[in-house]
Amino acid sequence: MKFVDEVTIEVASGHGGPGCVSFRREKFVPRGGPDGGDGGRGGNVTFKTSTRLHSLLDLKIKTKYRAEDGEKGGTQKSSGADGNDLTLWVPPGTIIKSTSGEIIRDLGADEEFVFLTGGKGGKGNPFYKTSVNQAPSVAQKGLPGQAATIHLELKLLADIGIIGYPNAGKSTLISHISAARPKVADYPFTTLVPNLGVVRLNEDSNFIVADMPGLIKGAHKGVGLGTRFLKHIERTKCFVHVVDVSGMSGRNPMQDFSDINRELKMYDLAHKDEDDFVPLSERAQIVALNKVDVLDPAAIEKVKREFSRINYKVVEISAATGKNLKDLIYLMGEMVFNEKDESQKTKGKVEGPGKKIAKKVGKKIGKEISQGANKKISKTLAKKGRAKGANKKSPGTKKATGNKGPAKKK
Repeated sequence: MKFVDEVTIEVASGHGGPGCVSFRREKFVPRGGPDGGDGGRGGNVTFKTSTRLHSLLDLKIKTKYRAEDGEKGGTQKSSGADGNDLTLWVPPGTIIKSTSGEIIRDLGADEEFVFLTGGKGGKGNPFYKTSVNQAPSVAQKGLPGQAATIHLELKLLADIGIIGYPNAGKSTLISHISAARPKVADYPFTTLVPNLGVVRLNEDSNFIVADMPGLIKGAHKGVGLGTRFLKHIERTKCFVHVVDVSGMSGRNPMQDFSDINRELKMYDLAHKDEDDFVPLSERAQIVALNKVDVLDPAAIEKVKREFSRINYKVVEISAATGKNLKDLIYLMGEMVFNEKDESQKTKGKVEGPGKKIAKKVGKKIGKEISQGANKKISKTLAKKGRAKGANKKSPGTKKATGNKGPAKKK
């Protein structure tokens, strides 16, 4: 299957149907009046994602897509039918961009997005009926739909990316740990497009791996297949770095490891100004020393000593014979699900300098609330005090200043 990860298309929603000009003409019903129906709504343009799709090939066949127009209103106040919506199915991870490069929507798994809404249908002539004009002979035209030229870009959604030199055994590895069946051969650049595979850790857990086409020294300058496909591992949490330690390639395994990591750094420099970009060179890696089945124990120990200096987890495997693949799968699962747990724990929490700011803001807000509450309480008490004073000095309780009884004789 041909792999397509970028495509430019024109899309348009449907026009609204026009309203109908009609009058009721029926025996024994004089002056039936207007009875034209409203026009139907134009169809929407909707994007939906499907996990069964891994390419934009279906949208490469055509360049123009249009939803149906709404139908015209009928007699006897019957409304026209709405136009059918146009649904475009794309793989998860598809980014909708304008022609200027502005991101409109980044579509996730099982997502539905109404991109363009259809035009409203026009009103029939009963809409214009008044006490003065009881037989209107006009109706509304439907509103026009919307149109746009957009660029679709696919960045595959995977938990782990498999990287390494060409012919290091990446395709063999993904074919043994998942149901993916990429092309496997004994020459470089067998894999020309990314391949996705689902790895089952146990009955309840699985994760997605992406096999990238091989990188070589100078890939950031366009050597080999270049770094074009590295965008598909921008969303991965970590990498499995497959290194050929058999010596049959004639290269130094440690040098291969350094060359690939340098290419990741060069890719980071080219994309450092992008929003929410996480550098690839800073992500966790599992180093898989592949093809150890052709080495003797002494040679394996020598290679392990060389890679003991790096700060990554190292596991020696044989993708062809299946040696230690279970250990590698458990390491991959541990890395994926530990990161998921940490992200859920830290979700909603404020850490670092932001925590101090939040505390200060919280204290300030609390102080303002308490001051406001004290003011309200004091106002309430003052009102109650004034009310009590008024009750004491009411007209019925005034003291008499006139006769105070008979005067005492001297």
